[in-house]
Amino acid sequence: MIAVLIVTLSLAGDLRSFAQTVPPKEDEAKLIAVLKSDSSRKDKADACRQLALVGTREAIAPLAALLGDEEISHMARYALEPIPDPAVDEILRDALAKLKGRPLVGVIGSIGVRRDARAVDVLAKFLKDPDAEVVQAAARALGRIGDAAAAKALQAALPGTPAANRLALCEGLFRCAEALAAAGRRDQALALYDHLRNADQPHQVRAGALRAALLIGQADAVPLLRQHLRSHDYILFSAAVQTTQEMPGSGVTQVLTAELDQMPEDNKILVIQTLATRRDATAMPALFAAAKTGTKPVRLAAVQALPVIGQASAVGVLAGLLDDTDRDMARAAQEALGAIPGQEADAAVMSLFHGSDAGKRLTSLELIGRRRMVTSIPELLKAAADGDARIRPAALKTVGELGGPAELQSMLELLVLLKATQDLNATEQALIAICGKAEDGESYAEKLTGMLGQAQPAQKGVLLRVLAAVGGTHALEAIRGAVKDPNQDVRAAAVRSLCTWKTADVAPDLIALAKTSDNPVDKTLSLRALLGLAGRPDLPTEKRLSLCRQASGVIQQAEEKRLLLGALGSIDSPDVLAMILPYLADPAIQEEAGMALTVVANRWLKAPDAATRASQLIEPLEKVTQVTRNDDLARRAQALLRRAKNTAGR
Repeated sequence: MIAVLIVTLSLAGDLRSFAQTVPPKEDEAKLIAVLKSDSSRKDKADACRQLALVGTREAIAPLAALLGDEEISHMARYALEPIPDPAVDEILRDALAKLKGRPLVGVIGSIGVRRDARAVDVLAKFLKDPDAEVVQAAARALGRIGDAAAAKALQAALPGTPAANRLALCEGLFRCAEALAAAGRRDQALALYDHLRNADQPHQVRAGALRAALLIGQADAVPLLRQHLRSHDYILFSAAVQTTQEMPGSGVTQVLTAELDQMPEDNKILVIQTLATRRDATAMPALFAAAKTGTKPVRLAAVQALPVIGQASAVGVLAGLLDDTDRDMARAAQEALGAIPGQEADAAVMSLFHGSDAGKRLTSLELIGRRRMVTSIPELLKAAADGDARIRPAALKTVGELGGPAELQSMLELLVLLKATQDLNATEQALIAICGKAEDGESYAEKLTGMLGQAQPAQKGVLLRVLAAVGGTHALEAIRGAVKDPNQDVRAAAVRSLCTWKTADVAPDLIALAKTSDNPVDKTLSLRALLGLAGRPDLPTEKRLSLCRQASGVIQQAEEKRLLLGALGSIDSPDVLAMILPYLADPAIQEEAGMALTVVANRWLKAPDAATRASQLIEPLEKVTQVTRNDDLARRAQALLRRAKNTAGR
């Protein structure tokens, strides 16, 4: 933001010409005549604006005559500032003794814009003026002049300056120091920064002065940095540490790490975070030490800094912390190990995976997934046949995360061998994930169904559920066939696969199960799946109505009736009224029926054809008001009834 502002201000002279047409040089006399006339303020302001572009020595006196006019003084100065003649500086200096208030503040500012070094002595006197605006303008003008004399005047005035004006004088001194440094007078600039840093000034002044001194200090910067790293003044300590983010070189890193052990906890944490930001590998030994010993917050900060620097040398240290007795430390080490890039880190993770410690092997599997270590898949497939029951499902899960269609055959071969429920569940999820990554998941249905004939009942259940996730005509046919399997577990898996099917082509199967199954659980599941399809807004209205009609013929339980009413209430068709009305007579669900009717009525009365539908709503809404025991529903039904009658013209 500061850089943008500086560029903008530096281009201000050019922007004058962008904003208006440059008048011919010969127009200067006409413009001066306007200034001397009794023309309006606007005309004079416009003339000043033009003279800022073409004004010469001839315009100085007429413009100077306007400096005391509060209404036009600012425009007169606007025209005077770009005129290169030294007479302008004399005019402005002379005006200082004659003006007061806002015109005086403006002239002081213009002297600063023109960087008139001959005005330093007179400006210095204004640093003790009773008017705060005058003091602050003088301080900033001296800062813009920026020579040694201006700095001396500001420095002398600072100790006795009221608090309200202090920042302005400090700003002036900062500007002087910057100008002196830019002119190659670094020692004088450093002296000013030292004065600001050590004076009784606001914390932002001291911190800013230290930052500037460190950045221009060259050979003196390291001792100054070391001094303030040992400071008990946290403002200066923090400023020094944060400034090191702008100071290149391993020498700075060495100073930070050398002082680390002697610091309080909060200071250590800030330095560690800064070392991470600097990304200097020479800080690694100090960070390793901080990660292993010390207070928990410091250790955590050091562990979190290691992956930011990203050096492979941290892998061994982090691996050693994985079994730290403090759970937070162990977790932080695991997170850091997962974030360090490179093959060396991958190799360290695989070393953990091949070890004998089951806990570390499980941790390594999580890291393999996080690091997307696809090359580890062959090892993971071997581990899926591992003797450790904790490793097998974790390895299978990771294969699902990292693997693709190329791993399908290997996973199917494993499926035949695995027996434990947790292994079968992990294999099922991995197969679903792998098939889901294929461009055409349905193309794997044939391979999956080909396994059904040789699979045991538990494996068949896995295959059926994977087929349900894959979808497609071939998969649906296989699941339909499994509904007739002689094994009860296989049949149950087939029914549940039908009930989770994603497309409406499963509706006939669900209806058949709801009507003919002698298993109450299967009937309930299929009926609820059917009503779930009926409630889907992406299906055609007629299809949804047909599903509701077929379901209504086999519904028995109140819960299914509620599901049916919910589906009917969401369907925009005149036929739903006749299907909902009978349920108003059923005490178990009449409230739900009334709610469904009010939902339909509200939608109809907002429709473009509300006038033709309104009359059909009157009788059903009257029945709702008669049977409901819910006060809110009664009020809603009565309000809709009044709207229906008004819309129908009754």
